[in-house]
Amino acid sequence: MINKCLFPVGGYGTRFLPATKALAKEMMPIVNKPLVQYGVEEAIEADLNRIGFVTGRGKRAIADHFDISYELEHQISGSSKESYLKSIRHVMANAQFSFTRQAEMKGLGHAILTGETLIGNEAFGVVLADDLCLPLPGEDNVMAQMVKIYKQFRCSIVAVMEVPEDEIHKYGVIAGEAMKNGLYRVDDMVEKPAKGEAPSNLAIIGRYILTPDIFDILRETKPGKNNEIQLTDALLKQAQDGCVMAYKFRGTRFDCGSVDGFVEATNYVYEHFYKEGEA
Repeated sequence: MINKCLFPVGGYGTRFLPATKALAKEMMPIVNKPLVQYGVEEAIEADLNRIGFVTGRGKRAIADHFDISYELEHQISGSSKESYLKSIRHVMANAQFSFTRQAEMKGLGHAILTGETLIGNEAFGVVLADDLCLPLPGEDNVMAQMVKIYKQFRCSIVAVMEVPEDEIHKYGVIAGEAMKNGLYRVDDMVEKPAKGEAPSNLAIIGRYILTPDIFDILRETKPGKNNEIQLTDALLKQAQDGCVMAYKFRGTRFDCGSVDGFVEATNYVYEHFYKEGEA
């Protein structure tokens, strides 16, 4: 059984300064919903309804967003504006939320390890809210696809996509044995390889399912690229000692950690969902 999902949301969002000086980057809206709500909705649809946040200083707005605002509720109760709260009320009714704080920003691996207190000895999903993943019409979302794979293989899984050569240096990259249905058994992983040194064009994006032994591995993982504790390094150790699968998911992904990707995502959601009344 897997029902927990971890959201590392402690980063500073420096690429969006000055907007993120006082605003958590995960609270930046794609049309009418903050990025983090899209991620939580994806987790809930995948039956991962116990949501844990690894936060940092200046991130209180995230906790407030997933809580009742009594004054706001009172002010718009019974008016036409009350319908605007439909989506967040659905999220709040169908998930449980817990929070812990990352005292220092030491990389994604460190953020995941900080979240151990919220997870315990269970497999769990990880969603990076910067990566907005939208399902294809009539299909499961990315996390739901990965949960089905986990139930078959019972090992850690990373979501991957093909990336152009001139962008591959921005990502963790996998190499491995190709299996059926977009699956790969990972035998190598490199974090942000130099140009020409990537083992493939399959880049890891912000969706993971991790088995709980990752915590012990992270405790022993030395700082790597950028002097940070890299989740990629821990996953490579896990792959070498056991099994890690990579999954080329079906869906549309936007890098909302970049200005270009954020604008592209906003336009896409407005055209395909908001105008149709589905947002």
